[in-house]
Amino acid sequence: MNKKKWPKVLRAVIMIGILLFLLFPIYWMLITAFKTNMEAYLYPPSLYPQHAVLDGFINLFTENNEFFVYYINNFYVSFASALITCVIAIFAGYSIARFHTKWNKVFMAILLSSQMFPIVSRMISLYSLMSKAGIINTRYGLILAIVAAQIPFCCLLLSSFFMNIPREIEEAAYVDGASRNTILFKLITPLVTPGILAVGIYAFLMTWDDYLHAATLIQSDELRTLSVGITLRYLGELSYDWSLINCISVIGTIPMVLVFFFFQKYMVKGLVAGAVKG
Repeated sequence: MNKKKWPKVLRAVIMIGILLFLLFPIYWMLITAFKTNMEAYLYPPSLYPQHAVLDGFINLFTENNEFFVYYINNFYVSFASALITCVIAIFAGYSIARFHTKWNKVFMAILLSSQMFPIVSRMISLYSLMSKAGIINTRYGLILAIVAAQIPFCCLLLSSFFMNIPREIEEAAYVDGASRNTILFKLITPLVTPGILAVGIYAFLMTWDDYLHAATLIQSDELRTLSVGITLRYLGELSYDWSLINCISVIGTIPMVLVFFFFQKYMVKGLVAGAVKG
């Protein structure tokens, strides 16, 4: 029996080690936020604050008003991108699942191949196109660029949910005289709510963490999002205020933590439901 238990014990130890490894940066961010800036530079570093202080948070809320401008911009761009992505993914996902033509495989291949290339590989052409359209350094230009990057994956994800809805439901509604729009919005869409939530959460979180699009397409300080604003405003060339930076990081992670806390079960349920047919 002892020999049979050893693999389970070893597996548990490895899992705990991986968990501690992944959580340690979050722990370090939290304790550094409550250290003084001098203590943050101590060597060897301390694993807990010797004298916990709130100077970083007080400084953030009293002297760094530009932080809240970045914060509000991040909320605006993330919410708008998630909303637009969900709307487009509903139409595109339903079309992929229901309308089968000779171009279907080609369209699917294009969507899949678009995920093979890194974002940085298309930033030059994207910047050129947006510059000609006159939407560089605008919020809606940034939103359109982020939505365009998220659409392929979100469409494919949501299409799997529509494929799991039996066609007989739609055929019965057709017999009763329902139109295509009525079937889609009043009958089918409520049945794929977990999938829509999964797409919306994914789009919101990916936009919240976006750096490359915002750094490339936005030049005005009042339009910058949180990640770019932190980099350009609070990270100096010679020295960093690590206490303030980690306070900002703590405040910046709160929305993501809340989203995972309240919507995690819906997101997991949606992703799992879309992965199994029948």
